[in-house]
Amino acid sequence: MTGRPETLFALFASLESLDGVGPKTAQHFRGLDVTAPRDLVFTLPHAVIDRRLRTTVAGAALPAVMTVPVEVLSHKPARNKGAAYRVTVEDAETTFQLVFFHARGDYWAKVLPVGARRIVSGKVEIFDGLAQMVHPDFIVPEDDETGIPPFEPVYPLTAGVTQKLMFKATRSALNQVPQVSEWIDAEQLKTAGWPSFNEALTQAHSPTDEQDVSVFAPARERLAYDELMAHQLTLALARAQERRKPGRSSVGSGTLQARVLAALPYRPTGAQERAIADINSDLASSQKMNRLLQGDVGAGKTLVAFMALLRAVEAGGQGVMMAPTEILARQHLEGLRPLAEQAGVVLELLTGRDKGRERSDKLSALARGDIKILVGTHAVFQKDVAFYDLRLAVVDEQHRFGVRQRLELGRKGQGVDVLVMTATPIPRSLALAQYGDMDVSVLDEKPAGRKPIKTALVNTERMEEIVDRLRAVIAEGRQCYWVCPLVEESETLDLTAAEQRFKHLRATLGEGTVGLVHGQMPPADKDAAMARFQSGQTKVLVATTVIEVGVNVPNATIMVIERAETFGLAQLHQLRGRVGRGDAASTCLLLYQAPLSESGRRRLEVLRETEDGFVISETDLQMRGAGDVIGTAQSGIPRFRIADLERQSGLMATAQSDARHLLSQDPTLESSRGQAARLLLWLMRQDESIRLISVG
Repeated sequence: MTGRPETLFALFASLESLDGVGPKTAQHFRGLDVTAPRDLVFTLPHAVIDRRLRTTVAGAALPAVMTVPVEVLSHKPARNKGAAYRVTVEDAETTFQLVFFHARGDYWAKVLPVGARRIVSGKVEIFDGLAQMVHPDFIVPEDDETGIPPFEPVYPLTAGVTQKLMFKATRSALNQVPQVSEWIDAEQLKTAGWPSFNEALTQAHSPTDEQDVSVFAPARERLAYDELMAHQLTLALARAQERRKPGRSSVGSGTLQARVLAALPYRPTGAQERAIADINSDLASSQKMNRLLQGDVGAGKTLVAFMALLRAVEAGGQGVMMAPTEILARQHLEGLRPLAEQAGVVLELLTGRDKGRERSDKLSALARGDIKILVGTHAVFQKDVAFYDLRLAVVDEQHRFGVRQRLELGRKGQGVDVLVMTATPIPRSLALAQYGDMDVSVLDEKPAGRKPIKTALVNTERMEEIVDRLRAVIAEGRQCYWVCPLVEESETLDLTAAEQRFKHLRATLGEGTVGLVHGQMPPADKDAAMARFQSGQTKVLVATTVIEVGVNVPNATIMVIERAETFGLAQLHQLRGRVGRGDAASTCLLLYQAPLSESGRRRLEVLRETEDGFVISETDLQMRGAGDVIGTAQSGIPRFRIADLERQSGLMATAQSDARHLLSQDPTLESSRGQAARLLLWLMRQDESIRLISVG
């Protein structure tokens, strides 16, 4: 089945097939990201207006939307241009006014002749002691109650699209929805108490109270689940597709791993031991490994990754570890070198700086299999880099490497296993949305001996006290990071802020003590400034956020973040993780400009209370929403119309296990539930995944 099923044709037809929609309106609908009747079906109302008939506006708590039968008593046309045209009307108990601006000629005298009875509905307010309804939403003859819905759904709007049009168009689109078979597991449906798909749509578009428009209303929850289920089916199909490609079994003796573990001054945490065991069994299996290793700053990802690389070497192969920048690649090299020496394994670095003879020597040693573990930057993708037998690729900081690069790495060896490391703790629901095709290991314990970082909130007005404190810290031989504020949308302003702070600190602390790095520097200058700080030549490093990923300077014990309220929580947490890497007590100072907004204060307080990156990322998600937490543009997170990842994280996990379970029983979706799931994929515009089934 390669084409869209006929039952869905009407839902994917042009918008002009709907009542009240012409070519111009169809254009306007694009503002709501609506291009077919199907999109309207999944655009749900966000509120509901109670327009049930009342007898009078008297005694009501105003302002409020009221619907009442009235008799027209008198007209008072506007005296001059811009003044209001007023019509006095009487309900069962009191009189009030209907008010119209820009009235033309005798239009209202015809619509509301004196003595006529009408039902009016609109917002009633008190103005100058009188009740009035400005521009009623509805005016209908008294015998036409059907002209006013008792509960009116309120839809999101865009220029050129009114509520009345939305109401008419959504009703017309709902008529195009065919009766469908059930794709949700019967037990799941029963336990959750959800309606069928068709009932859920009808209920969601016809709310009768505030509960009905909440994300927790059964009809809405069901539709959100359908959306997440389609997304997870797509990821599960991609994963199955990936797993069908032949992998290689890398079984090791465990001798190299044992040597390193015996030489460590500490025992790995339980989380590290679990991750190592998971990876060992992935490598031993004949399916390709595609695993995400998620761990907070300082949770010990490097050790786990190195154990995986050693397993590849034990199996007679080679491993590569990739970092997004040269600084990070060198840092990995320094971190791994002592471990490699314990294991007696040859470790080498390859970056864009390797030239001429040195480079060609490294390449031939790699091709002969003398170099067992290679650490490198993008340079390892180059055509002339050939391995003797590449078994495992470890990729650091996933979001800097696209899927394309993962594939290129795969071509360097046969059935290469992939382990991706990320230091950004991602809330579970987002991790499932973004990495649902991968298996995930989480390092959620801190290794013993990590000292807590003291975090304090300080008003910017106390800047000079802080500079004095730095002077004292430098005198003790310690170092400090000073991160400058993020200036919205402008790198030049970021730059000015950083340069001004640099000059100020240099003037107070002395020439040669203070260094500067920012995003607009040539890479070589940036590396040189970082190197001077790493070697301890400069004591204070003034920086824009370029330092957040991975730099390791154990002697740096103070992190000052200026205008901390302008940063995201996850970013502040990453920055704070740059200190506390040595044996001295460390401090993070969050400088804020008063007055702080409520959410600004709450963000900074969460940081003060906890160092747990997962708690911080969950809070960040609740406060800012999914798109902002990872920046939707580059995050690979789909935009859901109905599902709310912040508040429905549990649904995502259920959808993932359900999707994987369905495919394990019915890999080509041929069963009756499988066929229904195919329809769901078409309905949710997941055409790509349908190709995966056909290809598979």
